[in-house]
Amino acid sequence: INKGGDYRKWYGNKSFLINWYHDGEEIKQAIIKKYHGGSYTKEIRNEDKYFKDSITWSALTAGLPSFRFSDYGALFDSAGSSMFPINEKEYILGLLNSKVVDEILKVLNPTLNYGAGTIGKIPVVFSNNHKTSIISLVSKNVNKARNDWDSFETSWDFSRHPLLPSQSPATVAACYGTFRATCEERFLTLKSNEEELNRIFIDIYGLQDELTPDIADKDVTVARIYDSKDDIPDSMKGNNYVLTKSDVVKSLLSYAVGCMFGRYSLDVPGLAYAGGEFDWSKYPTFRPDEDDIIPICDDEYFEDDIVDRFCTWLRTVYGEEHYQENLQFISDALGGKGSPLENIRGYFLNDFYKDHCRTYKKRPIYWLFDAGKKNSFKALVYIHRYDRDTMARMRTGYVYKQQELYKTRIETYKKRVDTAATQADKNKYKKELKRLQDQFDEIHAYEEKIHHYADLRQEIDLDDGVKHNYALFADVLAKIK
Repeated sequence: INKGGDYRKWYGNKSFLINWYHDGEEIKQAIIKKYHGGSYTKEIRNEDKYFKDSITWSALTAGLPSFRFSDYGALFDSAGSSMFPINEKEYILGLLNSKVVDEILKVLNPTLNYGAGTIGKIPVVFSNNHKTSIISLVSKNVNKARNDWDSFETSWDFSRHPLLPSQSPATVAACYGTFRATCEERFLTLKSNEEELNRIFIDIYGLQDELTPDIADKDVTVARIYDSKDDIPDSMKGNNYVLTKSDVVKSLLSYAVGCMFGRYSLDVPGLAYAGGEFDWSKYPTFRPDEDDIIPICDDEYFEDDIVDRFCTWLRTVYGEEHYQENLQFISDALGGKGSPLENIRGYFLNDFYKDHCRTYKKRPIYWLFDAGKKNSFKALVYIHRYDRDTMARMRTGYVYKQQELYKTRIETYKKRVDTAATQADKNKYKKELKRLQDQFDEIHAYEEKIHHYADLRQEIDLDDGVKHNYALFADVLAKIK
């Protein structure tokens, strides 16, 4: 369903699904119940326009509206208003995203609400002389915006991460450079095309003395990448589509986690698995995790923890030849003061889940089972692969083993404290012993909670949504912030 969204021109903001099963049977019944009988048309209108190609926009906005082509079978509501031109939709879309319409809307409606009534009052001057040029420019803009939207994993048409190499061996740095250049070309072309459309419509409407065709960099709504925040010029301040090298590398790590769980495959474009029967034949190049549980540890406790799995993935994708160089590039992009592996481990341990929840608008698809602030136990589970025995596997295969590992390390450090050669060494060992004891106490309490869920064998229904299902495990999951 089109529901508006951020300021974005030409294409995108496709983020919401609505349950229209059996022509919206549940929704219609809920509306009838709400009004104690009567017709569902009190809230559902223009049903004959559902699923048709349209031009959609955000009706309520702090600035001027932005207009997009919607080619999916979509519904719409008042927040994501839509129009359905019978002919010349490219011409109309080009006009709507021009500075001419920006000025007209300031006259028609100086408020923040640009509903269908206001947009319907825009005078359309049709010019046969400029028709071909306008259609060509708008078609290119829609394609540029579509390619940009589909470069990121929250797009329904996301195919593969843009930093994946066409062949191995390869460096992440080179792939990043290529993607950055692609984004820059896309950005500059879109800006140039928009300014050319402005020139054309300013000429058509005879506003040469009133308007200039120039647009600000901050108003171009496709990604532009900078190596660091310090490199972002003032002209791009306020642009929601600015990315840094760190953002791009973090998105690569997110894609790698998707491969670890089988959501993505290096051999299959797009979603390889998002429910249903899991098909292992889709993953000949890189095999996903067997049990749908990937631990995130502050040290190398498990052979299949997330850092180990990521290193295997990195070697598989980019080759062994540039492995150390690639690790260093990723580490530098993430920041941190340790070794490359320490920095990558630190990111997964402390920041990955926050970024994941932000990417998925607080509806995470990878769930973080978290024992607490001492980092005694963390593990990710891909919710689409969850089953009734997941918690039992987590308890016996990971939580219980982690407890035993803490016991062993605690005994080791007790001996080191007793045999320390210097007071400095003794103090250092005592500090580590205290940390390990705290972690053991934390995971001991957590194991009891996991034990409860293992016995419960809780089932979930994906159709209930993330928010509902997440609440079922709230006391063993990380809080979503």
